[in-house]
Amino acid sequence: MFIWKFMENYVTIKPEAMRMFDILKKQGRIESIPVAEIIPNRFQPRRTFDEKELFALGESIRENGLIQPVAVRKIPGGFELISGERRLRACKIIGRPKIEAIVYEIEDRESAVWALIENLQRSDLGPFEEAEALAKLIAAWSIPREEAAKKLGMAPSTLSNKLRLLKLEPEVQRIITENSLTERHARELLRIEGQKEREEAAKHIAAKNLNVSETERYIIKLLEKKKPAPKKTKYIVRDLRLFINTFEHAVEVMNCAGLCAVSTVTESDESITYSVCVPKSKAFSKAAKAADESAAPVRSASAPSVI
Repeated sequence: MFIWKFMENYVTIKPEAMRMFDILKKQGRIESIPVAEIIPNRFQPRRTFDEKELFALGESIRENGLIQPVAVRKIPGGFELISGERRLRACKIIGRPKIEAIVYEIEDRESAVWALIENLQRSDLGPFEEAEALAKLIAAWSIPREEAAKKLGMAPSTLSNKLRLLKLEPEVQRIITENSLTERHARELLRIEGQKEREEAAKHIAAKNLNVSETERYIIKLLEKKKPAPKKTKYIVRDLRLFINTFEHAVEVMNCAGLCAVSTVTESDESITYSVCVPKSKAFSKAAKAADESAAPVRSASAPSVI
């Protein structure tokens, strides 16, 4: 057993894997194919490749050889890659003329599914690359989302949330990708309506290097600013007598309580004044009596509250 260091990650290559590689070679299932004759997979979901990682992988291949062959299929005029694009690119970087490959006889649909699943099983796909791969895979399978989610081992809601990311405009996707923002950042931006507003919000989040929680609070504030101001209730006085009757009813209630209230209404060209007069002696005597009877207060069931 030996250890291969690649980009600060240690990958253990087991002897069994090496023996299987030799067995496949002896069986003639692995061929050495000119790198120039292999074209990329048309269904490759990955759009970006880290150049530093490719150089590091190329140096490892130069020192240790290719541990795992790529997969290709025969097409007119050469071969089409099924899986292993990073290994193929690394071999091109170091100028390796040939690469070990297993040649399969499969159709377009099978090749597409294989390439998509291989990439989905990697953890370094970007959120939009993953969403596009999922959409293409569902189309290739020609099955409902629920069934696709089951095949992929994820909840239907998780699959739907990932596919929703494709609703973001290309410019917003670019900002998110170039600034290494996460899928959760992208989902928060989906709450904003309007391409221009989304772009401005994405630029702000990237410039301020906001984390997910800060992004959520920022977007909540944006949405609150856009909420229309609550409409003020307007009362239309069609008959002033309705309000005067309310005052008179209140006076009646006070008189029933023994306060001897007196009401007067005066009217001028500009206003109507309604006054209520309650004698102090009556008011204070009632208050004192109520204080004495506070242990067992009695309320009139027939007298309504006055506001």
